[in-house]
Parts: sequence; structure tokens; C-alpha cells
Amino acid sequence: MHAIRLHAYGPAENLRYEEVPDPVAGPGEVRISVAAAGVHVLDTALREGGTGPYPEPVPLPTVPGREVAGTVDAVGAGTDPSWLGKRVVAHLGMAPGGYAERAVTTAERLHELPDGLGADEAVAMIGTGRTALGILGYAEPGPDGIVIVTAAAGGLGTLITQYAKHAGATVVGLAGGPAKVAHVRANGAGLAVDYRQDDWAAQVRDFLGGRGATTVFDAVGGDTARAAVDLLGQGGHHVVYGWAGERLHDGEPLTYTEEEQAARGVTSEMILGPRMMERGGGLRALEERALREAAGGPLRPAVQRFPLAQAAASHRALENRGTIGKVVLVP
Repeated sequence: MHAIRLHAYGPAENLRYEEVPDPVAGPGEVRISVAAAGVHVLDTALREGGTGPYPEPVPLPTVPGREVAGTVDAVGAGTDPSWLGKRVVAHLGMAPGGYAERAVTTAERLHELPDGLGADEAVAMIGTGRTALGILGYAEPGPDGIVIVTAAAGGLGTLITQYAKHAGATVVGLAGGPAKVAHVRANGAGLAVDYRQDDWAAQVRDFLGGRGATTVFDAVGGDTARAAVDLLGQGGHHVVYGWAGERLHDGEPLTYTEEEQAARGVTSEMILGPRMMERGGGLRALEERALREAAGGPLRPAVQRFPLAQAAASHRALENRGTIGKVVLVP
């Protein structure tokens, strides 16, 4: 089979498209013929030698990627044989191996794909979808809400915008560049603005007509986040789940001390890592809900596809903020 392997930490060009032996499903495992593999922000940091959730950098060589969807083509000893031939999606957890034509995982991680949900959409929901629902559990929008989403064209921003609109909230989506702004507008935001324009905050104030926002969902940090928080009304909520900045790893989180929050009359909290998943019944429950809501509910992920062989190009595009929605590799 073909896979993407990383032999040395460094730039995207270090991701190599190679022929490797097929993986073998062990006891309690299945092998998936991959139809779509997710590319995550974390993948770019791990590629450079970062540790992310690991105690140390991932040993090399490695096949990156932790989100896959496809068809079960083999089962290991002791695994329920009824999984054979089923369309499934799985988050591989701490084990990499997704950027490949075949991947192995434990059967307990599998979700059977609902009818009408494509493999690429399922990959988006198994990771990004569950995260979006975890974030929203801390700041549930309602019909009286005025929500500002700072990275509204990204995978998370797209879903948060959809969810808030479905809840009846007024949604303002911020994005960088005309193509992304057009996506945010088509995704249902009441106002879509380009945060690269000097007057974007004034555009939002005009749109709100003197009303203050109730929630800022912040994945950007820095000056953009500060200007967005300035648009919050009394009692507003600043929810931080990233700080990508203009380039993916160059941003800084916007944080407020308790004294600053009290003076402004707002609350600000950082929701990262396991805390995102604390509400909603944990990871498995959030995954199941995300897949259901994509198959028949209000959520529909935006997906940008790259051929598996172009994994390096997908990383470069992601790092340069040149993508819309969830990035997916297709073997």
C-alpha cells in the first residue's frame, strides 16, 4: 500500500509518499481500507517535532494522522466478524497511522457510518465535530444570543456558525480574505467580514446597531480577538479555544485577569484539551452525537480535499491559513 511517512522532523516537504507493507489487524483490532483521512492542526506541530499530547516527540519514521473513515477489510483474532465490509469512521487516539491506504485500530473505536454521510464528512465530524460540540457545551447559544466567531471559515468555525444559527442566534463571522468571507456568508452568518480590513470592527458595530455581542468564540487570539472582545456587551462571554494568528503557529492567546474581567463586565475562559470533552458525556458520546447531527441534523462540515500523495501541500496550505473547512486526504 501507499502511505505518507515522516523520516525527519521539519518542514512539510519532509512528508514522503512511499510504498510500505500493509498493516495487520491484531487481536481486538480491525483494518480499514481508508477512503478519507483527516489532517489536523496538531499534525503540523508534530511534524516539526512538537509533542502535543505526547510526553515526547513521536518516534520516527512515522505515518501521521489520527482520523480515518472507510470500509473494514480485515479483522483480528477475537474481533466481531460482523464488522467486515462495514463503512466506519474512527479516531485513532494516540496512535498515528491515518495518512495511508489502510489503517489499523481497535474495534472499540469504530462508529458505523450513518446513511447519507460521506467518508470525508465523517472524518471531519469524528474529530472536529466532537470538539465543536464540546466547546459549545460551555457557551450554548440561544435565540437571544449575538455570537462572534473569529475563525469562521475553519473546520470548527463552520460548525459553530451553523449550530448558533440553528439555535436562533445572530451570528457574525470573521474570516481572512474574500473567498473565506464568501464561505462564511453562504454558511449562514448574518454578517461576514474580513478581519484583514482596518474597519472590520466598525462594520460589526454598524450591523449590531448599538447592541453588544453575548459570546466571542475565539480561535485566533492577538489583536483580532481583542477587537472582537471589545464588541461584547455587559455580561458577555469570551471563549478561547485557539490562537492561530495570521500563521498557524504564530499567534498569542488573548487572556484577561479576574480584575480585568470584572472591570469590563465580561468573562473569559480558555477551553482546551480534555476540558473540551468534559460536558456531553465524554468523547464517545460527543462523537456519536456529532455523526448524528451531520447525518440528519443541522451540522454539515465543510471539507477541503487533497490527494494522499499531496499531504505536504495540505500541510503548507493549513499552516498558511489557505484552507476552508476541514482538510482531508483522499487515497
